[in-house]
Amino acid sequence: MELILLLAIAAFVMLYRTGNGQQAYKDASKKAIDVYEKYAPYTFKEVNQKTKELGFQYTKKQYVLQVVLFGGLAGGISYFYFYSILWAIVYAGVAIAFIPYLAYLRSQRLYSEYIFEQIQVYTTNVIMEFNTTQSFVKSLEGVRDSGIIEDPVLRDLKNMIDMSYKNGTIDESIEYFNSKYPFYMVKNMHQLFLQITKEGARDSGESLENMAMDIDTLVEGVYRDQMDRKTFYRKFLTFGFVLFLLVLVMQFLLGSENYVELLEKVYVQIILHAIIIINAIFLIKGVKYYNEDVGVE
Repeated sequence: MELILLLAIAAFVMLYRTGNGQQAYKDASKKAIDVYEKYAPYTFKEVNQKTKELGFQYTKKQYVLQVVLFGGLAGGISYFYFYSILWAIVYAGVAIAFIPYLAYLRSQRLYSEYIFEQIQVYTTNVIMEFNTTQSFVKSLEGVRDSGIIEDPVLRDLKNMIDMSYKNGTIDESIEYFNSKYPFYMVKNMHQLFLQITKEGARDSGESLENMAMDIDTLVEGVYRDQMDRKTFYRKFLTFGFVLFLLVLVMQFLLGSENYVELLEKVYVQIILHAIIIINAIFLIKGVKYYNEDVGVE
C-alpha cells in the first residue's frame, strides 16, 4: 500500500510535467508569445552594468534574505521527506547555489522591460518631433538632445544619425536600428518614414497620427500581458510548491512511524529524490520562462 501511494505521487508529478499541466501552462502563456517578438540577446556585462545603474540588482540584505528563504524552504522540505539532517543540508546548499542564476534571470527581464520603455519613448517622440521639423533626421536629433533617452538606445540613436549624414540617406541607418531593436512598432514606424521621405511629406499628418495610435494600442497590450503573466506566475509558483507537500499528506495518511519505516528501503528514497528533483526542475523552467522569454512584443 505504501509503495503504491509513493508511485502514485511520482506518476502524478511526471504526468503533470509531461502532459496536461505543461500544455495548460503553454496555452496560458501563448498570448505572451504572440505579443512579444524575440530580439538579440544582451551580453551579461551590458545587463549587469545597466541593472546596477537602474538600481535593479539585489542588495546584500536582499541576498541574505534569499539565502535564508531558499535554504530554509529546501532544507525544511527535504528534512520532512527523509528525516535526515544530512539531506536537508545538501538540498539547502543546492537551492542556495541557484540564487545567483535566478537573480540573473530577473535582471534580464527587468532590463528587457527597461529597453521596451525606452523604445516606446523613442517612437512616440520621433513622431512628435517630425510633426514640427518635417525631417526624419532632425526628429532623431531632437529626441537625442531632449535627454529622455538613455544608453544603450541613446548610443545607437547617435550612430543612426551619424550614418544618415555619412550616407546621405536614412535607409542604412534604419536597417541598423531595426536590427538592434526589432520591435514591431520600430519597424512599422521606420517603414512609414521611408515612404514619407521617398514620396514626400504631403498628407503625412494623418498617417503619423494613426501610427501613434497603433503604438499606444500595442504598448497597452504589452503592459496588460505583463500583468497577466505576473498573475499566472504567482499561481504557478504556488501550485509548484504545493506539489512538494503531497508527500506530507501521505505521511499524515500513513502515520509518521510507518513512513519512517518506509524510508529504510532504498527504492523509496530513490522515488522521493525523484519527486524533489522533478518538482525543482519544473519550478526552475517556469522561472526561466517568465524572466528570460519575455521578448519584446
